[in-house]
Amino acid sequence: MVVVNSGTTQSPHTPLDGLPAAALAAVDVPVFITADEGGAWPIVWVNESFVRTTGFTASQVMGREPGMLRSATTDEQVVEQLRASMRAGVGRTEVLRAEAADGSPFWARVSVSPMRDADTVTHWVVVLVDVTELMDRDVEHAALVASERRERTSLGLVAQVSDLLMDIDDPHTLREIARLLERGLVRWASFYLNDGGLRAVDGVDAGSAPTGRGTRHGNVPPDQVEIDRAPDADPVQQMLDGEREGPYELALRSDRPATSASGWLARRLGTSATGATTDRDRLPDDVASVVLLPVPGRRRVLGLLAVVPRTGAGVDVLDEATLTVLTLTVRRVGLAVDNVRLYAREHRLAETLQRAMLPEQAEVDGLDVWTYYAPNSEHAQVGGDWYDVLQVAPDVVGVVIGDVVGHDVEAAAAMGQLRSVVRSSVYEEAEPGAVLSRVDKLVAGMRVPRPAGLVLTTMRRHGDGWRVAYSRAGHLPALHVRGGEVTRLSGAGGPLIGFGRAPRESAWTDVLPGDFLVFYTDGLIERRDRSLRQGVESLTEVAGSITALDAAGIGEEVLSRLADSPEDDVAVVVVRVPGPDDETRRSGSPRVRRWVLPGEPASIGRARHAVLRTARAWDLAGVGHAELVVSELVANAVLHGWGQVQLRLYDTGDGLRIEVEDSNPTPPVTTDGHPGRIGGFGMQIVERLADWGWRPARGGKLVWAKVRDSRR
Repeated sequence: MVVVNSGTTQSPHTPLDGLPAAALAAVDVPVFITADEGGAWPIVWVNESFVRTTGFTASQVMGREPGMLRSATTDEQVVEQLRASMRAGVGRTEVLRAEAADGSPFWARVSVSPMRDADTVTHWVVVLVDVTELMDRDVEHAALVASERRERTSLGLVAQVSDLLMDIDDPHTLREIARLLERGLVRWASFYLNDGGLRAVDGVDAGSAPTGRGTRHGNVPPDQVEIDRAPDADPVQQMLDGEREGPYELALRSDRPATSASGWLARRLGTSATGATTDRDRLPDDVASVVLLPVPGRRRVLGLLAVVPRTGAGVDVLDEATLTVLTLTVRRVGLAVDNVRLYAREHRLAETLQRAMLPEQAEVDGLDVWTYYAPNSEHAQVGGDWYDVLQVAPDVVGVVIGDVVGHDVEAAAAMGQLRSVVRSSVYEEAEPGAVLSRVDKLVAGMRVPRPAGLVLTTMRRHGDGWRVAYSRAGHLPALHVRGGEVTRLSGAGGPLIGFGRAPRESAWTDVLPGDFLVFYTDGLIERRDRSLRQGVESLTEVAGSITALDAAGIGEEVLSRLADSPEDDVAVVVVRVPGPDDETRRSGSPRVRRWVLPGEPASIGRARHAVLRTARAWDLAGVGHAELVVSELVANAVLHGWGQVQLRLYDTGDGLRIEVEDSNPTPPVTTDGHPGRIGGFGMQIVERLADWGWRPARGGKLVWAKVRDSRR
């Protein structure tokens, strides 16, 4: 071999002489040349920079192949790509992990270029550029990018969890959150709530209260109860009791007591790997443990989130970002579950108060009665206005309308007390003045905290009509309408209930067939831009121009012209004495009617009766299915909604449109029934009998159905 240019070594066969050899020897970049021997590439020349960079002397590498530079971490796929290019006689550049003579690794950008004699490749010039610093920066940057990506993913997951929790009433919300965690974070996830014992859940049962601290897991028969007081006998129960923090790894194949929460959950999940339980708990076959995190409420642990990490097992394999997302998830879920149950408890309290104060309407033989009540706020569950229609005796009917000052629970409580006192007194004494005098004394003794006004009317059959007696306690006068002439029943006035010191008086009038009475509270007519006196005059004008021939039509016309933007609670009662030609004459009023019904089963019957009565009044004899359709819609609203149910009926010209509105925003769905129990076919029935749909409405939903008149 011939040594040239400061120690650079070449084989006698290397085609380098003069200036080319000197140039390659002088560059401060490792260069070596290999011969091309048909699949073998022995090194035949190296420069001094190669010796300094790799630590290999010329004598150590001469005649050997470049593979001596590979390390244990070299990507063999990249090496094969270089070899394939060289076999094809084509140059190529790749970056790979190499190893110096002392075993230290470095990153090199390897460029191979062919040297040809005519058309034949005789040698390869290989240039190595040390890019270790650049690659380290790239790796650091990649790690930073990966960390930022994980953070963005984590934030995105938390945001999606929050979005799903906005629909906490959806029966599948918790299952969707678990599936979300599986797509972006863990291998498997499932929620378990502690409601009288652990149970796997897809959603939240708002009516189910969580078990209290110290309540033991209850999913075992009483005769199998085992007591084990060892400190670590039941770590899952300790988590539920708030005595152990998470996360905790639960082995699925354990010998914990069968009656413990740990034993129950381990058996349930341990057998699911063999397919013995439901799809909700189905685990991969190789899973031997799950990681549990408590779902905390405000005052107690509500349940658990069980997860299987994507790689490995146990708590230690969960990185900090994953644990952070899981912790935020269980906290948000716990808060949402607590909130929905708190709201449900408050709602049940409000509904209980409503049952004590909201109107009850009797179906009175010989009178056409329409009632309406709406609180000022769409979110209000209780209010101060109320009415009552009482069948005191076969020929005696009591009508009362009143207003307690305020719009809160105290006002509702006062209303309930006052309503009960008035009711009981009317049944004992039919003369209104005497009744209110007695109520004054009772209310003063009861110390009812809120002032109230009311009008009490009793109607007694008198020939073809009714004899009306009334007394007012600080309330607006009712209207008596006959043939377009309006009379304000302003007699027998007196102070608010509880403030009467002298005996109260009664006044009388007669109502004949075709006459009607309008009772109302100030919310119907009072506005900021007009006085109460002007409001009464507006109502008087409207009542005198009404053309409807039934109580519901009269009430709807009053509301459509006066109650467009109420600023207070509104209560209206219309009582009409039917005329002899009511069944044959058609109304000229707008063909729409509305009822506000309490959220209780009795409203289903009232809705059916309303449809039948309306169909007769509008001569819609061809809508026989409407009664069944409205029954199903109102039943769904009562069963799945809360608060009041609004029923509206429209004459569309070719049939009857039914609208039912409640406060539950969850859309209705058609099902094939509920497994294991009766029911669940309601919307299928509606779908077969009518066209139907739904839309969001004021924090709830409105479901509509159109029943066509078969004669048109």
